[in-house]
Amino acid sequence: MSTVDGIGSSSVLDKYQVKQDSTQNKELGKDQFLNLLVAQLNNQNPLEPQGNGEFIAQLAQFSTVEGVEKLNSSMETILSGYQSSQALQASSLVGRKVIVPVDKAMVDTSESFKASAVLPTSSSNVYVNVYDSAGSVVSRINLGEQKAGNVSFIWDGKDSSGNVMKPGTYRFEAQATYGNETKGLYTLLPANVDSVTLGGNELMLNLAGVGNVPLSQVQVIGQ
Repeated sequence: MSTVDGIGSSSVLDKYQVKQDSTQNKELGKDQFLNLLVAQLNNQNPLEPQGNGEFIAQLAQFSTVEGVEKLNSSMETILSGYQSSQALQASSLVGRKVIVPVDKAMVDTSESFKASAVLPTSSSNVYVNVYDSAGSVVSRINLGEQKAGNVSFIWDGKDSSGNVMKPGTYRFEAQATYGNETKGLYTLLPANVDSVTLGGNELMLNLAGVGNVPLSQVQVIGQ
């Protein structure tokens, strides 16, 4: 087998993959790989020249590595464009209302609060308990028998005695009755987008009275 400074021809790819410096943590680039390959050919033993098959295999390895580098570069460009588009979309939501799967919302009790609950199967009785910031039940919205799907409900902002509650953050607990069993339901509540947090793997919406919610959880975008 031909050698270059004591390194076998089969070691070129291994030499390519080793790190230049243990402190810098950088791999050899394609130019260094090509230089090693040329040096190997120039210094090979004329009595034991490198076989065509081995040479072609090393060229194929070099082409594969170069193709992977180009693919990585293309993917980075696509990802950067996607993130920019996503950031632009998210920034346009500031000041608007979105519907998200949460159980708390900032409520202006001077007007009706409209939301919905997700009912997986039909129920003989569906109701929603409304809690204030102290955790006390202030109202119950009875929806009666409902079919499977999104069940809309409206809270008029009043307690069980008919008194108008103060504006603030309220929690909504939806329940459904199945025979002798009662199960909780997911609620879809409206919230205003105060700001958008960029960075990380996903954009986060900062919602009034709710907190941070991933952009992917937005169900509906309002006006």
